[in-house]
Amino acid sequence: MKMNLIEAPSELEDMIRFEGIPAQKGFHFPAEWEEHEATWLSWPHNPNTWPGKMNKIWPAYLEFIKVLSFSEKVKINVSDIEMAKEAFSKIQKYGAELDQIYFYLNPTNDAWCRDHGPAFLVNDDRTEKIIIDWGYNAWGCKYPPFDLDDVIPTRIAAQLGLKVTEPGIVMEGGSVDFNGAGAVLTTTSCLLNKNRNPHLSKEQIEQYLREYYGVQKILWLGDGIVGDDTDGHIDDITRFISEDAVVTVVEGDKDDENYLPLRENRELLESLTINDSTNNESKLTIIDIPMPKPLYYEGQRLPASYANFYISNEHVIVPVFNSKNEQEALSILEGCFPKRQVVGIDSTHLVWGLGSFHCLSQQEPKIKPE
Repeated sequence: MKMNLIEAPSELEDMIRFEGIPAQKGFHFPAEWEEHEATWLSWPHNPNTWPGKMNKIWPAYLEFIKVLSFSEKVKINVSDIEMAKEAFSKIQKYGAELDQIYFYLNPTNDAWCRDHGPAFLVNDDRTEKIIIDWGYNAWGCKYPPFDLDDVIPTRIAAQLGLKVTEPGIVMEGGSVDFNGAGAVLTTTSCLLNKNRNPHLSKEQIEQYLREYYGVQKILWLGDGIVGDDTDGHIDDITRFISEDAVVTVVEGDKDDENYLPLRENRELLESLTINDSTNNESKLTIIDIPMPKPLYYEGQRLPASYANFYISNEHVIVPVFNSKNEQEALSILEGCFPKRQVVGIDSTHLVWGLGSFHCLSQQEPKIKPE
């Protein structure tokens, strides 16, 4: 079967720029459970991400692609044609729907597409989408170089013929989670960290969230889980499952170092409100989900969390870690997503790179045909 390959974009200076503030023109970031056109990935190739272990990540990564391909396109950034051929061969052997797989010639530094990939906005009648190209600095300049990753959204906008806007500040996709109805979840430990935007106050960052993501309500939690090198991304802690409900991870062992920060976040959630369809404030519905047993690599605590699931058109793909809490976590998520199939994929090796399925992916929403 012929490989679907999209060439490199033309000169980025010729990009179609979006003029004005997205929110003022009716654009917003949709919820992850809204219909996708595709899921974006960046093919893993950096051996420093999984030092000495990269050969072990492929079963989980390729299973992820296969499940995605059953219900939507999978668009994969690759550095060159040789990488595309290698990826296609691996994916073909794993049984994915090959007509759903597309390769885009966009060189990257690493695989974490949630954070360096395009953030897609849609307008209110869902007839147009645009891309935000936030600044990206590899979680506070922890893992240079990141120059290739930083331009991925604009390259993709050129390839798709979409307008692009650049707010000019650092923002990662894993640091925010949306209900698609005007609310965003995030953490102070990440967005207010001085290694991102030290020149901005909390109020100024909130203004960027409102103007560029089209939200009205910003829900702040505190610290992330231990071992998370992103300084506390929300997608390892608490996730929207509907407009007015979240799942949040909790730790039952009082001696575990995650116990206190997760309990404090749980208490914060109880104090937060959202606005319903009549603009009245209401409490969130909060559903607890357990943490897996602690995982370590060379003495380092890994950020293993069932909250790092990804919602595709027909599935909820959940990282699992050979823990006794596995079935309980999957059962809870099955109750949260009755119209989707919940699929657990062993992420024990994948999380050595300090992330899992949600960190690796970014959704592209579907819009109405012209």
